Amino acid sequence: MRQYETMYILKPELESEQISSLVEKYQSLVTEHGGQIDELQEIGKRRLAYEIDRHREGFYVLMKYSSDTDVTNELERVMRIEDNVLRYLTVRLGE
Repeated sequence: MRQYETMYILKPELESEQISSLVEKYQSLVTEHGGQIDELQEIGKRRLAYEIDRHREGFYVLMKYSSDTDVTNELERVMRIEDNVLRYLTVRLGE
């Protein structure tokens, strides 16, 4: 299994219940496919470097996990469909 780090930005107008349900959804997606969550940081609301879909702020979440490549592909596919995710980036950590 490889180690990955995914940072995603959620819309800032979401309520805390909606944010926690989305975070739980992505955590469970990783664990259901045989991955393991190593670290999760809800960084919080921050100002964006540039405007995205008329939003100047976003709620940042950093998730570090160990899994196979197909889990990462599925996670990105689900995030691409979700309207409440402004941006996401997945990086494979060290070799």
